[in-house]
Amino acid sequence: MTQLTVNWNYPTAVKAGPGRIRELPQHCQALGMQNPLLVTDPGLASLPMVRDAVSGCVAAGLGCAVFSNIKGNPTGANVRDGVGAYQAGGHDGVIAFGGGSGLDAAKAIALVAGQTRPLWDFEDIGDNYLRADVAAIAPILAVPTTAGTGSEVGRASVITDDASHVKRIIFHPSMLPGLVILDAELTLGLPARLTAATGMDALSHNLEALCSPVHHPMAAGIAAEGIRLVQRYLPDAVRDGGDLQARHHMLVASSMGATAFQKGLGAMHALAHPLGAVYDAHHGTLNAILMPYVLEANRHAIDEKIARVARYMDLPDASFQGFLDWVLDMREKIGIPHTLRDIGIPDDRIDDIAAMAVVDASASTNPIAFTPTQYAAILARALDGKL
Repeated sequence: MTQLTVNWNYPTAVKAGPGRIRELPQHCQALGMQNPLLVTDPGLASLPMVRDAVSGCVAAGLGCAVFSNIKGNPTGANVRDGVGAYQAGGHDGVIAFGGGSGLDAAKAIALVAGQTRPLWDFEDIGDNYLRADVAAIAPILAVPTTAGTGSEVGRASVITDDASHVKRIIFHPSMLPGLVILDAELTLGLPARLTAATGMDALSHNLEALCSPVHHPMAAGIAAEGIRLVQRYLPDAVRDGGDLQARHHMLVASSMGATAFQKGLGAMHALAHPLGAVYDAHHGTLNAILMPYVLEANRHAIDEKIARVARYMDLPDASFQGFLDWVLDMREKIGIPHTLRDIGIPDDRIDDIAAMAVVDASASTNPIAFTPTQYAAILARALDGKL
């Protein structure tokens, strides 16, 4: 059995292993926190894992409060409410605890709580991040409870603008958590459906990073191994939610995806972001459904890269088609719907979504610079299930 308890830095300090959430108080103190605000989502807030984390901090002499007013696709209003809770409680750091929504909201709260500028002033456009007072950014300790977004090792948050219903990327290098606890025991209760969707989200990050035309050999290598880990362990994690080794390696694959996508993402995310903002749909599920349609649309630009990773995965047919067939087979085995209509997405705003995808930040590193017409065609195929 692979050793599960290990520490590494790349570049975030990672404490990985079952039961390591018990080290939370000492790591908070190491980051200078005496009164952290634990930010999570409403579904986790009442669970024993959160109560135990808070009581552990209190027993160690720390103050610790919980903020959980966060939607599945966190909004600017959620962040503003979190900043209010942070300031009212006199907190000195943030524990980002949960899935992608909790982690992204927590990091945005940590960024904005000490600033004089509003959240949207730090959207990832140009050098906006230079507007921040770096000394006023709160320290962050991240504890993921799903294996999907990898936000625990990212320097950005995806937050929905309430007014325009557009997902915006908030960025600052100091949003990178100072320390991450990867404790697979915290993921054991995740239902099979969410395990599948979040696992495919991890795959989408590794896959789009691999296919990005940006030259970053280290990120490309990480992405290839992340894909292999998903291939090996996601079916086991879905089939047996108590498989601790599978859960551990999926957490690792998730972190690897977010580390790799400094190389860029692509059309899956360019479409998933507006779809999630407009229809409030689950991000990982959207990426999982869109995946084969985007792969097919990018085919002539990524054929060689995909064949290379197919060989690394030891697929029987180490070609683009063999890889695409593997994706389709994986989705079917773990219960991912085949079309956007299957999750209630209508066809009433295809042109609007396509126009939003073109200007999404992820579109800039897609292997092909799709036009609005091309994005609309991909979306139509994903709605109707036509590859």
